[in-house]
Amino acid sequence: MSEIRTDTQDDRYTVQTGTRLLVQVPKGDAAKVMDAIVACDPLRWGDYDQVGFTTATGVQQFRSLPGGVNRASEAAVEVPCVEVQVFVPQTGADLDPLLRAIYYVHPYEEPVIQLLAASRTLHIRGQDEGNPNRFWNRADADWVPDVHRSDGGVRAETA
Repeated sequence: MSEIRTDTQDDRYTVQTGTRLLVQVPKGDAAKVMDAIVACDPLRWGDYDQVGFTTATGVQQFRSLPGGVNRASEAAVEVPCVEVQVFVPQTGADLDPLLRAIYYVHPYEEPVIQLLAASRTLHIRGQDEGNPNRFWNRADADWVPDVHRSDGGVRAETA
């Protein structure tokens, strides 16, 4: 299980240890992978859940070796893929249900999954709400989701 670090003297945040999970997957299957992860862990991050990141499409390469389901390839091949990245508070054997869920929905025989020991910060509720740098205390930036916009999601037409 994860642990809360107690060596921090700051009253603004806590530090939690866990695992950074990275999964390379063809873009069309990324949503299935994320859904499988969320079904096992809600990906809570303070007052939010389903917190994850998917990279822009890149190129994954591999060469099939003899013995797998796919026939062996002489040269490396390339597949356009994204990488789904999340933090989970589980470590070790507690990751097994999550990994099994990813293996079930992933289209590869050998999914590229990386597990990295990681730490994250979590805010302490009630701190800093009046900070002028918070998006809710300033004019709406383009990146603010419609549901969180001060205009209720109605964006002004630009000329």
